[in-house]
Amino acid sequence: MSNPQPILELREIVRSFGEGQSVLRILRGASLAIRPGEVVALIGPSGAGKSTLLHTAGLLESPDAGMVILGGRDCADLNDKERTEIRRNELGFVYQAHNLLPEFDALENVALPERIAGASKAEANAEAVRLLTMMGLGERLDHRPTELSGGEQQRVAIARALANKPRLLLADEPTGNLDPKTAKLVFDELIALVRRENLAALIATHNLDLAAKMDRAVVLHEGRLVEGRPTAAGAADASGEAGDQATQPKPDATLH
Repeated sequence: MSNPQPILELREIVRSFGEGQSVLRILRGASLAIRPGEVVALIGPSGAGKSTLLHTAGLLESPDAGMVILGGRDCADLNDKERTEIRRNELGFVYQAHNLLPEFDALENVALPERIAGASKAEANAEAVRLLTMMGLGERLDHRPTELSGGEQQRVAIARALANKPRLLLADEPTGNLDPKTAKLVFDELIALVRRENLAALIATHNLDLAAKMDRAVVLHEGRLVEGRPTAAGAADASGEAGDQATQPKPDATLH
């Protein structure tokens, strides 16, 4: 059986900041393909460009060169309205900071994206209850963010990211603000929910123990992506290009 079409393809993505002699080249031909059901770790040291890569994949930034293909659709020439529709309907985002609305309770925070997308209040609330219950928050639906622990707040943020049934989840250090024990619990729940919903996911993390729980890893090294084999409590072993490009020399992917 042939492989399914990738949900996300990045082809030779180039992204720089600054001008003239002050240009900082962050991405230098990064390529990647993620298929339905795959959970992929994005690892690399601070400042390597992981957030820039996620923002580009999520259509929040445009590359200087290269192609972003979502569900077989080349996104290069989309206008702002079309990009917004794709982000709303096909992508879910989780950040290190939960960014919950403080005046809304957990149920309302998760239901809001669905209401914006046109769902009725009853439909949005039902889906929010389902997701929050799956995240272990069935008894905390009416609690506002200030009444929740850090781990609970991040669980709400994860449920909110999946409210509109996206095809691809992009997560940037989703447990980075949590203590190690809570981070492991929240991450395990995130992975379980992603697999249950059969999503594709690209998750940036510094934590190699967490990266080892994913299907595979890609290492961002000198602006390019190479395949890596994450090992718990150890360095990621890079083994070749993450896309369909020629194999590159193995980088030193040890994270400090």
